[in-house]
Amino acid sequence: MTLLSRPHVLAIGEALIDVVITHDQPDFPHEIPGGSPANVALALGRLGRPVALATWIGTDERGRLIEFQLADSGVTITEASRGASHTSTAQARLDAAGAASYTFDLEWAPTPPIDVPDTAQILMAGSISAIIEPGASAVLDAIKRGRDHALVCFDPNARPSIMGDPDRALASVERFVALSDIVKVSNEDIEWLTGGADIDQVTRRWLSLGPSIIVVTRGNHGCLVVTSSGLRFTKTPADVVVVDTVGAGDSFMGGMIDALWGMGLRGAHSREKLRTLSEDRLRVIINRASAASDVTVSRKGANPPWAHELS
Repeated sequence: MTLLSRPHVLAIGEALIDVVITHDQPDFPHEIPGGSPANVALALGRLGRPVALATWIGTDERGRLIEFQLADSGVTITEASRGASHTSTAQARLDAAGAASYTFDLEWAPTPPIDVPDTAQILMAGSISAIIEPGASAVLDAIKRGRDHALVCFDPNARPSIMGDPDRALASVERFVALSDIVKVSNEDIEWLTGGADIDQVTRRWLSLGPSIIVVTRGNHGCLVVTSSGLRFTKTPADVVVVDTVGAGDSFMGGMIDALWGMGLRGAHSREKLRTLSEDRLRVIINRASAASDVTVSRKGANPPWAHELS
């Protein structure tokens, strides 16, 4: 029995190679697999969850590197993912504090329609692949079809250098927000997308579009959690020495989905349970997500934890 024939998480979006340039060794870049949805899939695979990735990579050396890393962590790449003319790259330049800025060479043109098996019980999408055409329309269509049998998690993960005009990007983002059950967004994403609008105002608007839960990550200030049922609380971050922030938000999303899966909150039939989730259970989900993110920021690159590291 293949993974796609049994219940699984399906992440949809870009997989690419991060060409990482550090502030102390700018002449010695190193290449590691990345891409936000791919990183979420990587985190879930390492945490022992059944997960597939629908992406768009080439059959070149960089594509093989991505396939090797994901397979080594238990992630299945769908057959239709291997049609790109070349594997995309993101130059990630790290400053002295470990924060990353990106420059992209991206091809995102998956052949529509993207297959969303009935056995996919949680869908995850977001980042560049939800904005850049021609692929973004195919992703939106996949989410529309898939939400009939799956919960939907979305992370805008704004990349100003490639997403263009913020107003247009926001319009695209909100089309996905309206189809989502859980939205994870950073305060920096909100600032860029909305021109600095008040976070509470933005989360209220987005909740009115349809999601049950919105989590706003705020770096070393922790995260804010708000729900359509009226819950609102913050999570204080652990005291962690930050090496760099690459992949931190993706590990957070992976940790949330891992907790959802462990609680049996998967499949469209769980949508109402998600809307009435108690604060205690929601805190368990957020604690798991935070723990995964804490491990990732404590070491170089998008290197999410394995299950035994969170036990």
